Amino acid sequence: MDIEIRAALPAEYEELGAIIAQAYLDDGLLDFESNEAYAQTLRDVAGRAAEGEVLAATAGGELLGGVTFAAPGSPLADISGPAEAEFRMLAVARGGRGRGAGEALVRACVARARALEGVTHVVLSTQASMYGAQRLYERLGFVRTPDRDWDPVPGLTLLTYRLEL
Repeated sequence: MDIEIRAALPAEYEELGAIIAQAYLDDGLLDFESNEAYAQTLRDVAGRAAEGEVLAATAGGELLGGVTFAAPGSPLADISGPAEAEFRMLAVARGGRGRGAGEALVRACVARARALEGVTHVVLSTQASMYGAQRLYERLGFVRTPDRDWDPVPGLTLLTYRLEL
């Protein structure tokens, strides 16, 4: 089945937010009781779409997952510099995994970055336990940048990756 990547539609924001938050919860990346504020951030697709670009992966009318793309200077960026684009909150529903949706979302972010004048790199942050995501990033040419690893909250170190365009 072909996967389509496109801008998330307003009618999908709530469902996509639920998919993203549930993916983090299912993978043990988030304890909603102690991280309710971040769970709300994950669910707030409308807020991210108002400040940047949220992409959705669909197949046969089914919403599979999404990602937030942050162009240089975007208020949604966490670690990117002036000539870098960034993507965040990549997640695929459990039922959509293994179908290429995650890879298609990453490739779409890379394509968007390449289309922006002056952008030379794409960067991202990931949790240490996200082994499958890390394998995907490395397979697509992203390289670890340990000097940029950071702690958004005490006790949570995020690993960083960078792709030269």
